[in-house]
Amino acid sequence: MQLVLEQISKKVGASTHLYPLDLALKPNAVTVLLGATQAGKTSLMRVMAGLDKPTQGAVRVDGADVTGMPVRERNVAMVYQQFINYPSLTVADNIASPLRLRGGMDKTAIGARVVELAKKLHIEPFLARLPAELSGGQQQRVALARALAKNAPLMLLDEPLVNLDYKLREELREELTQLFAAGESTVVYATTEPGEALLLGGYTAVMDAGELLQYGPTAEVFHAPKSLRVARAFSDPPMNLIAAEAATLGVQLNAGPSLHIPLPSAASKALTIGVRASALGIRPRPGDVALPGVVELAEISGSDTFVHAETPVGELVAQLTGVHRFALGEAITLYLHPAQVHVFDSAGALLVAPQRRNG
Repeated sequence: MQLVLEQISKKVGASTHLYPLDLALKPNAVTVLLGATQAGKTSLMRVMAGLDKPTQGAVRVDGADVTGMPVRERNVAMVYQQFINYPSLTVADNIASPLRLRGGMDKTAIGARVVELAKKLHIEPFLARLPAELSGGQQQRVALARALAKNAPLMLLDEPLVNLDYKLREELREELTQLFAAGESTVVYATTEPGEALLLGGYTAVMDAGELLQYGPTAEVFHAPKSLRVARAFSDPPMNLIAAEAATLGVQLNAGPSLHIPLPSAASKALTIGVRASALGIRPRPGDVALPGVVELAEISGSDTFVHAETPVGELVAQLTGVHRFALGEAITLYLHPAQVHVFDSAGALLVAPQRRNG
């Protein structure tokens, strides 16, 4: 299925929910809508589904204009943050409902498909129960299973895992990635979490305050964000930003060392250097630049340690693999390789993206 949005915008009264945007989704692939709360993700998905009509612009499916077509006339499956199930039907009947409505499958085949999805989503023991007898997370998984059973050409998932616990969220991300890959649906998945976008892969559309900032293969958008706004949205923890200037041999960090980075001839004098937390280390490698500092905070999260350090170029956050112990006020030296930084001009546009580096 090819879904194309042409100059779509959405206003409600004096409030603009979506600014004019063009977006042609990659057919039969996963597109992640990534952005903070109120970035416009849900508004965009409602327009895609036909739940809302855009203020201007056209929605085209396989070339046909469906802008005014109501959702009941479209073959769309949608899962919201808040689960929606049929309260009077058992879990099994909830999952089977779209298969029965569509027809063409006998009772045995429907039962087999229901059990298959229930197993993948860890709800097989609850097939005979009513939704009210389940936890919130279990009810959300029922809603997911029903949407997957529908096997619609367009599947819209609006932060479907946000109400689940961390461990189950991790398991279901992996299961959903496999289910999406095995299906033939065009999937749109909204999330506020950059890590979730990276795990799901596919394509990512970065949104902020109702604007579509960038769309492309997820790895490409992550490694080469076209602007500071995209880089901020697609970084967790937030990207370290350092004021700098263009210099004869590359980039001069304000109150810090110089970095040998070839710049375009038209580069502005004032620059901003973006450094992901994972690009900073505490052990030097050939070509690294040293940034001395003082530890302000050290947080252990899972198998990583996040170190906040005050340095001459400002406060920096380093993401270190493994568990490390640091005392507050302890002297620390962070190391950075010039090939691992983003360079943005005075308007926030990307000038230089990091080189891929192994090891």
